[in-house]
Amino acid sequence: MRVLFYTEVWDPKVGSSTRQMYQEATRLRELGHAVAVVGCTQDPSEARPTKVDGTLVFRIHSDYPVRFRAWVSLHNKRVTAPIEAVIAEWRPDVVHAHLIHTHIGYHALTQARRAGAGVVFTAHDVMVFCYQKLTCFHGGEAHGGTLRDYEARLSKCVPCQRFRFRPGRNAAIRKILERDVHRFTVVSDELGEVIRANGIRVDRTVYNAIRPQAALPDAGAVAAFRERFGLRGKRVLAIGGRLHEQKGVSKLLAMLAHLRSEFPDLRLLVMGRREIYEGSFAAEARALGVADAVVSTDWLSGEELQCAYAATDVFVTPSICFDTFGLVNLEAMEHKKPVVATEFGGSPEVVADGVSGFIANPFDVPAYAEKIAQLLRDEGLRRTMGAAGHARMLERFTIERLTDEYLEEYERAIELAR
Repeated sequence: MRVLFYTEVWDPKVGSSTRQMYQEATRLRELGHAVAVVGCTQDPSEARPTKVDGTLVFRIHSDYPVRFRAWVSLHNKRVTAPIEAVIAEWRPDVVHAHLIHTHIGYHALTQARRAGAGVVFTAHDVMVFCYQKLTCFHGGEAHGGTLRDYEARLSKCVPCQRFRFRPGRNAAIRKILERDVHRFTVVSDELGEVIRANGIRVDRTVYNAIRPQAALPDAGAVAAFRERFGLRGKRVLAIGGRLHEQKGVSKLLAMLAHLRSEFPDLRLLVMGRREIYEGSFAAEARALGVADAVVSTDWLSGEELQCAYAATDVFVTPSICFDTFGLVNLEAMEHKKPVVATEFGGSPEVVADGVSGFIANPFDVPAYAEKIAQLLRDEGLRRTMGAAGHARMLERFTIERLTDEYLEEYERAIELAR
């Protein structure tokens, strides 16, 4: 079988869903299938084929002001000819679209279907009906995050997007998905519920996964990491990934202030871009009196990232947006770390509440902080929950399981295309 992936982000160092895609590509090649990737770059000098982890990547240039995404993403004419050329040259049996909502665009699905390929679309986020991360459904502070209003409508979207709102965008996307996609998958059941609530057919949930590291960092490497970042002898709470208000960073700083009196040795390890932390959150940390307890590592990858997870006592994902799955949860579970995750989105399907960690509402700062405190107080509980999370990851969230399920979807898509 010849499988062609679409993804906005070709570099696996940038996003966890991209890393997962390359891990699936590796597994597919191990099983004897041919795999290639269409990815976009904003650097014209990179617009040429390359290889990533043994997978051929066709890098296509596209760059425009993102404020026009609601218009351009329906049909980005900058990439139409290059994608047409890749499809003609590579002749895929299946095109599997991952992230296409900015530069690749939805017309690329039409191109794949017209070429006779089976088309599989995986929704990693809510952008088939939302202009950004879904943030309005829970009612925010006014309702304590208790609402579940998932349907997009003018009264919510127009005030949110203002001049970026494009009439007919969602209807156009639904039409393309219905006409050109043979199998539509989501990464969590809750994401499927949200997308169905907006009139889009969902065929199956295929949970995200990771391929475990061949070897985790040894004690010496972890000790060196702790020494480097001033963590020796400290309790370590950690958050990772893209730093943004919607990922609950401000809520977490408030939790840190709540926890400091009981745990004066607590440090918050912020595994993300230092310039974003400094520009968006450092002043808030100073105002809360917790700046000295925050350790900003800057972006980590490779062994440094693995050492960061290994040096962590409790990992948190306190998102206040709809967090569709949270691959960082799995990365922490690989290191046998308990996770305190948001109740918004797919995390409750990943982290077993009370077994491998806790699920909590980040709008309730004291209650969420208490879940963290339970783990910080009890090393035995941390070990028990960490081990349970590791076992859960190996049982349910392996790249082998994911690849097998996608192969079933590819076969169905090919049959439907025929």
